[in-house]
This record gives sequence, C-alpha cells and structure tokens, in this order.
Amino acid sequence: MTIALLTLGCKLNFAETATYERGFLAAGLKVVPWSEAADVYLVNTCSVTATSDSKSRNLIRKVHRVNPAARIIVVGCSAELRRREIEQIEGVSRVFGAAEKGRVVEETLRLLGLPAPSPRTSSDACFPAYSAAESRTRAFLKVQDGCNNYCKYCTVPYARGESRNLPIAECVRNAERIAAEGVREIVLTGVNTGDFGRSTGESFLDLLKALNGVDGIERYRISSIEPNLLTEEIVDWIAGGTKFQPHFHIPLQTGSDELLERMGRRYDTALFADRIAMIRSKMERPGAPKVFFGIDVMVGLPGETDALFKQTFRFIERIRPAFIHVFPYSRRPGTPAATMPGQVEESVKKHRVAVLEELCRSLHDDFRAQNRGIRERVLFESTLRGGMMEGYTGNYIRITRPYDPALIGTLVDIEID
Repeated sequence: MTIALLTLGCKLNFAETATYERGFLAAGLKVVPWSEAADVYLVNTCSVTATSDSKSRNLIRKVHRVNPAARIIVVGCSAELRRREIEQIEGVSRVFGAAEKGRVVEETLRLLGLPAPSPRTSSDACFPAYSAAESRTRAFLKVQDGCNNYCKYCTVPYARGESRNLPIAECVRNAERIAAEGVREIVLTGVNTGDFGRSTGESFLDLLKALNGVDGIERYRISSIEPNLLTEEIVDWIAGGTKFQPHFHIPLQTGSDELLERMGRRYDTALFADRIAMIRSKMERPGAPKVFFGIDVMVGLPGETDALFKQTFRFIERIRPAFIHVFPYSRRPGTPAATMPGQVEESVKKHRVAVLEELCRSLHDDFRAQNRGIRERVLFESTLRGGMMEGYTGNYIRITRPYDPALIGTLVDIEID
C-alpha cells in the first residue's frame, strides 16, 4: 500500500509530517510522490492566513482528482479550525484535530484494515516530533506547542491549543535519535519556544543546557523566540561558549508601540531594541562573526496609518536586523482584530510589503559586508544547483562553492568574502 504526504505551513508541520511518515514506514507502507496516485494521502494543513486555508482545501481537492479512490487523511491547523468544512470535501476519509495528532498513524492504519501500534500515553498532551532535511545536515526538533498569548490578530492558540511542552528527557532522546542519523545541526521549533516548561515545570535554559551535551550534534539554532522571553541569563550562557549559534529569530510584528499594545503583544519597542543591543554587546567582538537577527513584521494591522508604518520602518532601520520576514495582515474570522476599525486596503498592504522587502535586501547586504574577511565554519549541504553546493555559517550566511560530495555534512573553516 502506498501513501503520499503533503505539508503546508511552518517547521512544526514539517516535523510532525516526518514523524507520521516514520510511523507509516514502520507499518510497511511505501511513501510515494503525490502525483503517483497513492492509495492514501495525508495532507498537513495550515491556517495562518486566509490564503493558507484556501491552499489547504485546494490541495485536498487536487489529490482527490489524482486518485478519486484514495483515502484522504487531513491534519493540521486548518483541520482544527475548519473541521466541518473539510469533512464535507469529497474524498476526505478522516480529519484529525490538534488533540488527536498522537493517534494519526494508529487510527489511519485501523481505517485501512492494517495492524496498528498501541497509542502513545502522552499523545494528547504534546505530540513529539522531529524531521531531518533532505540534505541530512539539519533537523527540526519540536520542543513546545501551543500559545497562551492570544494576540488579537492570531488564530494559533485556537488551532494548536494552550502552551505545553515535552519533558527535557524526551527532547534529549529525540536529539540523540537525530544524531544517530548523522545529522549535525538541530533547529529547535515551537509555537512559543521560549515558553518551554509551562507544562513540566522545567526551564528553557535547562533544556538548552541538556541538549548542548548531546554527542554528535555540532550546532543548534533557536527557530523563534519572543523578545520578552529571551533573557540575559540565556544569552550569557549561549555567549559563554556553547553549540548554540549567533543566530536569533525574534518576532517584532510592528515597530509601533501603539499597535503593539492594541494587538496584545507583551513588549514594546524599547524592550525589543534593548534585547538586540544586549545580545550584540555580549556576543560580538572585533574579528568575530556578527550576530544574525531575523525578525517577523506584519504590515497592514488594523489602524496602521501611513505614520505608524513609517514608525515601523524607522525602528527597523535603527535596530538593523540581517533579515525581515515581512507579510501582510490577514483578517481571520473569530479574532478580535477582524472586527476592529481601520482595516487597511490590500493594495496598501502590498505596497508596504514591497517597501520592507527592499529594506530587507539593503540590510542583508550590509550584514554580509560587515562579516567580510571574518573566518567562520560552514556546514555544507547536499544541494546541487548548476554544479554548485551551498551551506551556512553559524551566523546564517549562505556560502556557495563547487560541488564536492566529500564536503556534505562536514564543517569547513572559510573566510567570508
């Protein structure tokens, strides 16, 4: 029996899909591309924007057209938030919500009339997951799920539930499994990663320290962490000489204090700027790599006037991150922001996205120039494009060189040019 797995959305979704895949392979199913008319399709959906919901539904209909006789299993955030709607789509056999992720493999196998493993006792708490990239050099390790912040524009707490986490011991076991596969780098993933410990009473710093001791893993990155949860104690420990890289992804969302407060964010621009300055002061020194800061920015939030957008632009210019992940606000039914006055026209959002993307290009070029001549270690991947391979420095600068299979998965000292 064949199965095809399709994933939309975030690193967490990819980690969870990879975990389902391992379960189906262990049960004897053969994984095939979706175009090969598989017997079963698993679609892991996303609901972060209205476009994501639409793409999820369209993907389900597309695989049904490929093989109308196939069983279609739907999981993910859109499955949780749009369950009844998805259950009505022709071809859908089973929809799993957020609390059912630990039973996806077991119940799908039973649906197919195949022997099924016993369910995990912790499946309804925080489904453990990890995925390795195709290059086999980097893996995404889920350590936390859910969020208690309920920001006014966001559906994530409704789609993924309240903040909870895996025990440190289980995170370490999964990291050891990743290391056993020959993977050298792990990216820690979660909805609100820095909130780790809420359901087990452990601390995020204790998690980092435990993972740092896993043999075989050379580098770690933290995929995203709220600025108010990135404490000086954590930064001091990382800066003291660990496997955690000088690379931080910190959501800003807007550089307007007025909008931050209106949207229910738990910091202001002063705190955000202070965190950036604190990290730079502790981790940067002459001749050493500069810290890579990636930030998320949402344009077109309700009430974002031209003047408030300019505040965001000027704030980003001042803190000078290396990268901006910019996206337009999407009006999500059921969230407080959806009914707020001052909704911004789509054409205005599109223009503001373009403005910040141009700023991003300038800032990234400047970051690269600041690192020129500095020696760093690059983890090369198996990517082959036009006779070239690529890899990333610890501070996330992409390096290309002529393809050499002997370098795949190795750390190489280079001088950034």
